[in-house]
Amino acid sequence: MSQPRILNIYLYPPMLHMARAGKSGFLNRLTRLLTDRDWQVRIRWSGDRPRAQAADQPGYALYHMEQPTHDRALTFRLAYHYPFWRLERQAQRWRWPVARAAFDPALVPRRQADDFALRLRRRVLGDITPSRGDHILVPLQGRLRQTRSFQVASPIDMLEQAAQTGRPTIATLHPKETLDEQDDKALAALAARYPNLTIGGNSAQLLPDCAFVVTQNSAVAFDGFILGKPAVLFAQSDFHHIALKAADLGAERAIGQAMSHQPDFAGYLHWFLTCQSLDMMAPDADEHLLAAMRDGGWPV
Repeated sequence: MSQPRILNIYLYPPMLHMARAGKSGFLNRLTRLLTDRDWQVRIRWSGDRPRAQAADQPGYALYHMEQPTHDRALTFRLAYHYPFWRLERQAQRWRWPVARAAFDPALVPRRQADDFALRLRRRVLGDITPSRGDHILVPLQGRLRQTRSFQVASPIDMLEQAAQTGRPTIATLHPKETLDEQDDKALAALAARYPNLTIGGNSAQLLPDCAFVVTQNSAVAFDGFILGKPAVLFAQSDFHHIALKAADLGAERAIGQAMSHQPDFAGYLHWFLTCQSLDMMAPDADEHLLAAMRDGGWPV
């Protein structure tokens, strides 16, 4: 059945307030493109009830980092760093087209990629000069004792695999996750078993001097690429292409290869961000955003 050209954008604060104040550049551009084509755009609160009722609303829907509720809905999120964005049919990063795309270092425009990576580092991370220290950085993301469907091992088991190397290992906690008593006990038991293991600290501060990153699929590993830090992933991800993957190599082998792993970081960052994401500062940004909406099934 044909749908009216109405877009309901479901948001939580603070993104909700930013959008209503016209302070979200991405949503401003998307809204302008749609209203220029006679669409109505409505900003709404998200939540359990609005999500449950969304499929019955006329038109189309957009969510921020949430799973779309029906086949006329899409989700959007920052592609790790401004001005790069994603507009996708589903929220799981490891199921996005970029996760299935192949990165070919042979096709990298060398000078362009190197210049891009250097500018990105300066803009995102300032004057940080990375060095190759001894410690393994393990940014944890939550649900420490659970192995979810997209993970090779639970975060606790992953952390133990890193600590078993004997290298200084520092596990940082996600600032938006709350650990329960059993998680705290599991971390304390590991720290008691492995004297080389430290729990706590600031990931951003520990990243520049680490040897490499071991994580499920934390964005800390992506920032590590900007600093030339290898990563070992224990979960599916959208930025897996140049990482060592425990699912493919096994945990021990993947971690064992990390110190000598030197992929084309600059080429990958250029490919991932400028070729596979929506660059809102590009001269043809409108065309790419419209194409992403069409790919998502919206009649624009």
